[in-house]
Amino acid sequence: MTILLVVIYITFISLGLPDSLFGVAWPIAHIDFNVDESFGSVYSVVVAMTSGGISFFAGTLVRKFGTGKVTAISVLLTAVGMLGISFSPNVYIMMLFSIICGFGAGAIDTGLNAFVSVNYKAIHMNWLHCFWGVGVTVSPLIMSYFLKNADWRNGYRAVSYIQFGITLVVFLSLFLWKKYDVKRNNSELIKEEKKPKLKLSDVLKTKGIFCGITSLGVYCAMEQIISVWGASYLVNHVALTPATAAQYVSGYFGGIIVGRFISGILSLKVSDNNMIRGGTAISVIGMVTMIIPSSVAVLLGLIIIGIGFGPVFPSVIHLVSERFGQDKTVDISGFHMGGAYVIGYVLQLIFGFSATMTTFEIVPYCLMGFAIVTIIFNELTNIKVKI
Repeated sequence: MTILLVVIYITFISLGLPDSLFGVAWPIAHIDFNVDESFGSVYSVVVAMTSGGISFFAGTLVRKFGTGKVTAISVLLTAVGMLGISFSPNVYIMMLFSIICGFGAGAIDTGLNAFVSVNYKAIHMNWLHCFWGVGVTVSPLIMSYFLKNADWRNGYRAVSYIQFGITLVVFLSLFLWKKYDVKRNNSELIKEEKKPKLKLSDVLKTKGIFCGITSLGVYCAMEQIISVWGASYLVNHVALTPATAAQYVSGYFGGIIVGRFISGILSLKVSDNNMIRGGTAISVIGMVTMIIPSSVAVLLGLIIIGIGFGPVFPSVIHLVSERFGQDKTVDISGFHMGGAYVIGYVLQLIFGFSATMTTFEIVPYCLMGFAIVTIIFNELTNIKVKI
């Protein structure tokens, strides 16, 4: 069981590795492909929708083929996708291979979260997402090494080699998964899936759901803006080199790791709502710090924002059962996250076009506005559900 847990942690690193590569490579890649920088918004939304879409089918795939096989094939898809991106002759082929990455990532995310929730204690779920943070922190550092020579392709290639190595580890561990897949098929999770599902109309009638989805959606937009456009902001406004910008973005993701590690400990005594309030307040301090005309201040600001963001998403998801009732948790969670991702993608798309047509100087100010909206709708949710 311990060996399998190690494999799962390593696999979640692989889930994070591709997530931050596009944002740090795009300031150079869009020039290489001769497309406008604003196209990054369309690109990232298409890929994100692919990753989210496959999540709806991941449960069926896992029940049919088993968690181990689905995970192994999914990691392989992400490795092939990144390697294909590194050889892409144009942005459309690059997008095709990114969609392949998205298919793999969506299946890994859904399958492993379900597997860990059934077979391991809750603390391991928290650490699982910390290891995702390791992946998204390491890959920009690797890319920054190659961006010193404006070579984003070899950055993708190097990370794909790591991904192929993790693929081998997962394939070699397939024998460890079999007995736990049997356990999963008899678990409460499967029994819950067989219950009648709530209709969309029933979900929309749930008190407080609109405010809850809006709050999480605006938060997701903030994450997307920094992930996709953080490097562009640093290159275009702060005048950093692409290589240095990649390192700064890595600092932001490192802040998320620290934030989630600390929040995991604090959650034993601090309520989810206070974690959301405190985390968002800390992130605003980071946004204000970014405005100071100093590259050191910008780096510090990004790290502080990451630390603040750390507890927000996990706390919101954990609150679903308390806010909307345990009997609705399975269905509400799906609609809650799906609706939030749609809002986040749309806002990120609008922001990307706005920033590229005006100035990236608006980044910290937009983030502060979104942070205020996040808190307002979070509190409105609490009022409506009376907690």
